Amino acid sequence: MGRAVKTRTGLMVALDVGSSKICCLIGQAHNDGAIRIAGVGHHASDGVKSAAIVDMAAAQSAILTAVSAAEEMAGERIREVILSVAGSNLVSKTFTAKCSISGREITEADIRRVLVQAGGIEEKADREILHCLPVGYSIDETRGIRDPRGMFAEELSVDMNLVTSRAASLRNLTTCIERSHLDIEYAVAAPYAAGLSCLVEDEIDLGVTVIDMGGGTTSLAVFYDGALIFADSIPVGGCHVTSDIARGLSTPIAQAERMKTLYGSAIVSPSDERELIDVPIIGEENTAQPNHVPRSLLNGIIRPRIEETFEIVRARLDQAGVARTAGRRLVLTGGASLLTETAKLAGLVLEKKVRLGRPMQISGLTEATSGPAFSVAAGLLRFASERQSETNGNTEPIPTGPTTRFSRISQWVKENF
Repeated sequence: MGRAVKTRTGLMVALDVGSSKICCLIGQAHNDGAIRIAGVGHHASDGVKSAAIVDMAAAQSAILTAVSAAEEMAGERIREVILSVAGSNLVSKTFTAKCSISGREITEADIRRVLVQAGGIEEKADREILHCLPVGYSIDETRGIRDPRGMFAEELSVDMNLVTSRAASLRNLTTCIERSHLDIEYAVAAPYAAGLSCLVEDEIDLGVTVIDMGGGTTSLAVFYDGALIFADSIPVGGCHVTSDIARGLSTPIAQAERMKTLYGSAIVSPSDERELIDVPIIGEENTAQPNHVPRSLLNGIIRPRIEETFEIVRARLDQAGVARTAGRRLVLTGGASLLTETAKLAGLVLEKKVRLGRPMQISGLTEATSGPAFSVAAGLLRFASERQSETNGNTEPIPTGPTTRFSRISQWVKENF
């Protein structure tokens, strides 16, 4: 809309509650928009499955451990966090609102009117809004208008991308955060945060798909013409690959994870037949007798699950009608994307040019925390730094009392105009 982006200064805290790990980043934002990490804390997830809380007490303990580690490193006490929301309950829907202009010049009041009119779109009672983002304006059926103010038209319309989450699942997560004596400043869809962290401006403008491969879920987001136009999530991740290995080779979960990390590949190579790996058997106490299997057997278990994941992603993109808009650019991120040859398999299945995404434009991350596994947490800091709630989108704080979608969109209009 032509407004200058307001950058935020001071401390910001990102909290990414995932299925395999819980990560807390404390960042210091500066006037020039730069962010430097002051504190890092992470802990193995407990009480979380497929990005949903399944054990409140265990999840709370893991969150407190991660947050305390970040606080100790930064030498600061924190009260508010920017929270990521993942899970298979994310839904993205685009709708259009229109208003009559009658041939005169479009003013800011007209834009307010069409955006407020969007509040009349019916919303299901069991869902909670995360983002309501304008993705493009049209005047008299002419699409692709970025700033309609000052133009003349008979009719003005705006396309809005509404990203929602299941209310009950979100409430369980927020209750867990609140019991950890923390307030939620913003709640951000995980694939949106991953895109903010990993993408460059040209990718966002020309069209790109971001796939965040986590432990329990795989989230995806499509960006085009400078905006998020689609977000989704599927309940399949790296933990499912580990479970497949454990079942297929009759080995403990810990050993399956170790073999996946050390020897696993998403694509089987001819040399795998000749390379043997030792597979401990569940329940066997005699470890002196090795159980050798060819590496090809391990990778033959891994590939179908990874391939299935990308096939589901492809189907979701086709179903949403955004496959063509997304272009041929694909950015893979998340801890599960580090599996050898995963990017190559993604390119084969999705027929796109693939690169591995890591956090960008953030300093102070160590080598261990600068990889794809920390992209969502870093993206939460970028979201807060750019104050997107005041510029090109909104993510309201999680409501603590009765509220309506109309009132939240009205608040967004007030902040933006």
